[in-house]
Amino acid sequence: MSLSLAEPGATRTSRLKDIAAWEGVRDNQLLGYGLVVGLAGTGDKRQTVFSGQSLANLLERMGVTVSPTAMQVRNTAAVMVTGTLPPHGQPGIRMDVHVAAIGDATNLQGGLLVLTPLKGADAQVYAVAQGPVVTGGFSAGRGGNAQTVNHPTAGRIPNGAIIERASPAVGPTARMRLQLRNPDFSTAARVAEVINRRFSRGGPVVARAENSAVVAVEMPARYSLEPVEFVAEVESLSVSPDQPNRIVVNERTGTVVLGKDVRISPVAILHGALSVEIQTTYDVSQAAPLSQGTTTVTPTVRTNAKEEVAKNIMLKNGATVEELLKALSAIGSTPRDIIAILQNLKAAGALNAELEVI
Repeated sequence: MSLSLAEPGATRTSRLKDIAAWEGVRDNQLLGYGLVVGLAGTGDKRQTVFSGQSLANLLERMGVTVSPTAMQVRNTAAVMVTGTLPPHGQPGIRMDVHVAAIGDATNLQGGLLVLTPLKGADAQVYAVAQGPVVTGGFSAGRGGNAQTVNHPTAGRIPNGAIIERASPAVGPTARMRLQLRNPDFSTAARVAEVINRRFSRGGPVVARAENSAVVAVEMPARYSLEPVEFVAEVESLSVSPDQPNRIVVNERTGTVVLGKDVRISPVAILHGALSVEIQTTYDVSQAAPLSQGTTTVTPTVRTNAKEEVAKNIMLKNGATVEELLKALSAIGSTPRDIIAILQNLKAAGALNAELEVI
C-alpha cells in the first residue's frame, strides 16, 4: 500500500503558468496517412489492399505505372502518423511524430517513413514528416521460437516532421483570458487578487474572475509596446491554489492518496472477515478385472467456514486522516480493507472529502 500525506502546516504555492493557460495558446493535433518502406519482409500482406494501392499511387506520381495486384508489399506497411503542433510553431521548426501500423504488418523495425503530409482539423497541411522509425520493441524468430518485446508495430520519429504552416495560436492582445486547468472559485479569486496586487497599484482593476475557470486580464497601458513581457510577468506570479478535499484509491494496486485537510466525523468502525471454503474431491471406484461391475466416480464435498473476531476503532470529532490510518493499521487492516472502509465511510456520510476510485 502506498500513502501520500501533505506536510502539516505547509502552504503550497505554484507559478501561475503551472495552473493556468492563456485562451487560444494551445497545442493542435495533426494526423496523416503514409507508408513505411524498407522492412525485412514484416510489412503488410496481400490481404491489406490499401497498402498496395498507396504504393502504386506513389510510384505513379514518380512516373512508374504498376498495377496494385502485380506487386507484393511485404517490405511496405501502411501507417497512421500523428503529431502535436506546438503553440506559435513557426515554419522550419521540427517536431516529433508517432507512427503506428494500420494493416497486418508485424514489425516496423528498420523502416523508413516516406514524405507524409500532416493535416489539422481544418484539413490544412501544417507539417510534413519523413525519416527512420524508432520502435520501442522488437520481434525475432518465427513459429514457436518467436520472441516479441513491447509493441514493434508502433514507433516514433524524433524531429521527424518540419512545420510548413504557422500554428493558429492567438498572440497577446489588450484583453486576454486565463483558463484554470482545475476550475475552482477560490483559486480564480486568488489569481485575480495576485494580478491586481502586482499591476494595479491604485489604478484601474487589471484582472477580474469571470467564473471558476476563467480570469479576464486587461493589459495596462504601460505594457502596450511590450505585450510579451507583460505575459511573462503574469505567468511568473506565485499563487496558492485551492482545491476540494479528495481521496484517490486504486483498487488494482492498493494505492491510497489523501490530503492533510481530510476530516472524519464521529463514527465507530466494526471490521471483521468471513471466509467460506468449498472443496470437492472425486473418489474413483473401479470394478475388479473380468467382473460385470462398472467404474464409478463419487464426488465428496467438504465445506469449511471461518470467521475472524471483529475489530473496532473509535474516532472522535475532528479526527484526521493520519489518526484514521494509524487506527486501521493498529487493528491489522490490509490495503484492501482500508479501501473498503473508506468507501463505507463515504456512504455513511462520515468522510468530508470526495472519494475517487480509479
